[in-house]
Amino acid sequence: MDAVEQTMDAEKLTQLAEQHQEPEWLIKKRVAAFQQMELLKYPKVLRFNYRNWQMASNQLDWTESNVKLVKSDLADTHLLQLGQTTISVNLPTKLADQGVILTDLFTAVNDYPELVHQYLMTQAIPTDDNYLASYHAAFLTSGIFLYVPANVEMDEPIKLEILQDSTQTSDFNTHTLIVAGENTKFSVIQQMNTVGNQDNLANALVEVIAKENSHVSISALDQLGENTRSYLQRRASVARNATVNWSIGMMNEGDTVGNFETTLSEDGAQANAKVVAITKGNQRVGINTGIKNVGKHTAGDILQRGVILDQSQLVFNGIGDIIHGAAGSESEQENRILMMSNEAHGNANPILLIDENDVLAGHAASVGQVDQTQLYYLMSRGLSQATAEHLVIRGFLGAVLTAIPSKVVRQKLISIIERKLADGHEDK
Repeated sequence: MDAVEQTMDAEKLTQLAEQHQEPEWLIKKRVAAFQQMELLKYPKVLRFNYRNWQMASNQLDWTESNVKLVKSDLADTHLLQLGQTTISVNLPTKLADQGVILTDLFTAVNDYPELVHQYLMTQAIPTDDNYLASYHAAFLTSGIFLYVPANVEMDEPIKLEILQDSTQTSDFNTHTLIVAGENTKFSVIQQMNTVGNQDNLANALVEVIAKENSHVSISALDQLGENTRSYLQRRASVARNATVNWSIGMMNEGDTVGNFETTLSEDGAQANAKVVAITKGNQRVGINTGIKNVGKHTAGDILQRGVILDQSQLVFNGIGDIIHGAAGSESEQENRILMMSNEAHGNANPILLIDENDVLAGHAASVGQVDQTQLYYLMSRGLSQATAEHLVIRGFLGAVLTAIPSKVVRQKLISIIERKLADGHEDK
């Protein structure tokens, strides 16, 4: 792997960060990450070769968005960002009075430095985790900070909408940091979309710190544009008796690398990861979804389902890792891909790394084409081939869709799937 061409140096990076009025600790983190880059490798995605992709640049700038009108369906508790600009924030007084913080990351850096310094790329995703994480830390330009203090429970979800501004050429390096205090319970809906069609890179990281007895549910809907090449990394660190549940809809139009991981750090921690992906055209998507059992009596479950159209490529790697000492733990996974074209390419790879005897672990994986008997039966009842294929796909994805707890997210994801399938048939 070739490192980024180093026209940027540590001195220039420091100057730019100082002009951005960043504190010394953040500048040092940037520079250290920048200097680490040449020593690190791209994250490995088994059976998916993206080493010749350009995934990083050497630009650090805070370009103002030139988009004047943004339409959004956000309401209630929410934060909306366009590029590097926060368009709107709504945090009810009741939650603010309980100590909940919802703001853009750089405001948090200045207003809540102790909290951000403690958690930003230190515990869940360290800056030396891999080359693209290090690049992210060095060239970070936008982000969101959500802090929920101990003993706070929320009935309504927190909605985060992040819009990439591709009306102009500008790298998109955004970071979402979520800290859940002890005994908290809440859900987050994160949506990422692209405005415009310029060729751009996207490097988006999400860190979740779930403290003891917390319960966090995160639903993510990714819809970045066709001309956006993306690296998306999401990782949670889950403490004693805490739970983090992921529901991720990978609906990007461009080439994408997804790296989704949860570490069950302490005894009794639990995690579920549900991933749905659809690829079309010449799109290439590789996804790692992993749960690492570190504490005793921890439990992780991975469910991934994908549909491949046209000449596209989709790779699912499910990684269950039970380390030595994680006695009484469970690791289950299911990875299935449905190919709707003879020219499509898919891999579903279950990976179990077990270094402990007293565990329960299992996996299932399949890659196959649509059942022609099912298709024939539906068409014999008067349905067109396109409609019949849609029904088969909906049935195939149903195991994941019905398991998504949020009705709003479930319905929105179904709408996105229907649109992608309709576009796929138009392309034919």
